[in-house]
Amino acid sequence: MMLGVQKRLAAGILGCSKKRVVFSTEKLADIKEAITKADIRALIEQGVIRKVPARGISRSRISNANEQRKKDKRKGHGSRKGAAGARTNKKSVWVAKVRLQRRFLKRLKTGKAIKAAEFVDIYRKIKGGFFRSRRHMQLYLTEKGIMNAAVQQGKENPSPDKQQKSGGGN
Repeated sequence: MMLGVQKRLAAGILGCSKKRVVFSTEKLADIKEAITKADIRALIEQGVIRKVPARGISRSRISNANEQRKKDKRKGHGSRKGAAGARTNKKSVWVAKVRLQRRFLKRLKTGKAIKAAEFVDIYRKIKGGFFRSRRHMQLYLTEKGIMNAAVQQGKENPSPDKQQKSGGGN
């Protein structure tokens, strides 16, 4: 049965392509008799002619990949596109480093490990980017003899983040 004209008319009315138009197999005789747009509209209202939903692109693969990225997988050199500065913002790295150093310096000052005048000098050095890390700052302070002897010998621990938790011994 040749229903090409009816399919074309239905596609125009439904606003889709011909391959998305589906005819009911029981009413093919009625569809063949329909030759005007009004006849096709009537059949669409009856449900004899209908439109198949558009096929989309599944996001399941992308969702799975994103789940893996949350677990720090699929992030190797082959998966990277931007420069290092584009992937991790240089400013946020700088801010984190400076905050860590300033927190450490404040802890030294409150623990009487350094004097107020030295605190200002070192604070300015931190601001100027003199120290690469907290460890570098600590080495500088011990080298220059700025930190008190008690701190250097380990009687007073200036960095509690290095302390071990007391628990059951192994």
